[in-house]
Amino acid sequence: MEQKLANPAPLGLMGFGMTTILLNIHNAGFFPVSAMILAMGLFYGGVAQIIAGILEFRKGNTFGTTAFTSYGVFWITLVALWIFPDMNLGKGMKTSEGFMGWFLFLWGVFTFFMWLGTFGKNRGLQFVFLSLWILFFLLAIRDWAESAVIGIIAGYEGIICGASAFYLAMAEVLKETQGRTVLPFGERE
Repeated sequence: MEQKLANPAPLGLMGFGMTTILLNIHNAGFFPVSAMILAMGLFYGGVAQIIAGILEFRKGNTFGTTAFTSYGVFWITLVALWIFPDMNLGKGMKTSEGFMGWFLFLWGVFTFFMWLGTFGKNRGLQFVFLSLWILFFLLAIRDWAESAVIGIIAGYEGIICGASAFYLAMAEVLKETQGRTVLPFGERE
């Protein structure tokens, strides 16, 4: 008897998408970082994506497991990098912007290869990963150059990236609940 499993991808995509939109509203210069962004980063961007990654493992999806688990840990790590110095954890060890650029650059390299892994998958997923690796590289350049203008550009690009993940998540949920494609996302035949 085969058991049907739910698709965990929309959970992971929403955790990523909503958190990315909120952080990039900050990066675009609209609001300062707040407890709301930190909480979303820990719980929806972090924990929910890790859960989605574990569930993708159960389905035998190496790509989904690697993506959701990795980006879930990214969000938790990012929040820790922001709050640990203020909690006297690693006192006096706040990460410099230049070194943070290398952190973001490495995530960009990882994301570039994950983007290559989307070839043959739907166009929506390809766009999410393409826009994410561009976002990571823009954020790395922002930190290396200490450029507020590049940070604002990255913020707008990040809002688009997060919105694309949000859209793809809802397209997948609606397709499953309605039994047909409601929001097109460039499915492969």
